Amino acid sequence: QVQLVESGGGLVQAGGSLRLSCAASGRTFSSSDMGWFRRAPGKEREFVSSIRRSDGTAYYADSVKGRFTISRESAENTVGLQMNRLKPEDTAVYYCVAGIRWRGTMIPDYWGQGTQVTVSS
Repeated sequence: QVQLVESGGGLVQAGGSLRLSCAASGRTFSSSDMGWFRRAPGKEREFVSSIRRSDGTAYYADSVKGRFTISRESAENTVGLQMNRLKPEDTAVYYCVAGIRWRGTMIPDYWGQGTQVTVSS
């Protein structure tokens, strides 16, 4: 089975930065994209960003555009999310996802366990 493991979450003050990473392990998988969702307390799941594994084509939700940068790391099975100028409304559990881009979001094949990001005001 495919495992996605996130790291890099934590507590940061508004205006600060964090970098999340996601590493896939286990069997090879054919998902065309990797990316990130987040879920804030009391809110529904929100798409954050995605990147095409083959060529690095990136997509961002309007709420994070210009502040977050998604990137491929050392391999197609690894992805990072650089989060700058963080806002309290960015507070959420962030989930790494492997799947396919579709109409402004992703159709997930696999989910990570999530990592908490807390932004204090």
